[in-house]
Amino acid sequence: MRCRSKKMSAEKLADKRSGSSRPEWIRLSGTVFGSLLYAIGINLFVVPAGLYTGGLMGICQVIRTVLVDYVGIRFGTLDIAGIIYYVLNIPIFFMAYRNMGKRFFFRTLLGVTVMTAGMSLCPAIPIVAEDTLASAIVGGIISGAGVGILLRMGASGGGMDVIGVLMIKRSKNFSVGKINLLVNAVLYGSCFFLFSIQTVVYSIIFAAVYGVAIDRVHTQNINVEVNIITKANTTALEKEVFEEMGRGITKWTSMGAYTYEQSHILYIMLSKYEVNQLKAIVHKYDPDAFIVVNEGVSVDGNFLKKL
Repeated sequence: MRCRSKKMSAEKLADKRSGSSRPEWIRLSGTVFGSLLYAIGINLFVVPAGLYTGGLMGICQVIRTVLVDYVGIRFGTLDIAGIIYYVLNIPIFFMAYRNMGKRFFFRTLLGVTVMTAGMSLCPAIPIVAEDTLASAIVGGIISGAGVGILLRMGASGGGMDVIGVLMIKRSKNFSVGKINLLVNAVLYGSCFFLFSIQTVVYSIIFAAVYGVAIDRVHTQNINVEVNIITKANTTALEKEVFEEMGRGITKWTSMGAYTYEQSHILYIMLSKYEVNQLKAIVHKYDPDAFIVVNEGVSVDGNFLKKL
């Protein structure tokens, strides 16, 4: 009975440290909140001011404007841009499913779904429509904060962010920032011919504020090295890190200087926002694992920079 009680206590401790249920609910709730915050920023400030966001969403807004103003198709109060965004993300989801962790994929799917529903159902109420500059700045802060929260929760808003990560895997010369910069250059260049110069300028201001807001909420690609020392069998742990996080592991066998007991050392490079997920995985297999985290290290070589 005593051995059984100790075993049950160890399992409870492992569940508590891994945070298998509560942290995931927090991440899912944060994903929903961030998506709704993004939709609010777009529908209350950007759309009423006639501005265009960058990336894939900006392309969807241009398509919507062409369909409504040039083709003459009316959708009533429904903002078709969100629905177009969701449709264009479907093939991106299929491409990302095999290349990214399953949890990241499903959180991103949830985020884009909530984002689309929020943009489509929330009416575009003009709050400061008379002041375009204020709309660009406030809309950029709110929507950028929403996406920043998504990234902190281990998700994303889909679109060019996911495509950027997939391109990085093909070539280390790519980056998410370069992909977004290229797409925005083409997008705002097209807007220059379709709309007024004022619209393009204020849209660029929005994009700049939006990017700063994202960085303030979610610090991107702070490189972190993690050393894990454990006496447990690491086969299942390594497999979950490979499948769920898409990160590589360097492994070697060690021996304690005091106990002379054999242990394993796992060396992993990842981004700062992935550390909590890694700790949860490690503690699930070994509650007593020794984890050393070192932030801000310089990395050169074949290292995948994620969102």
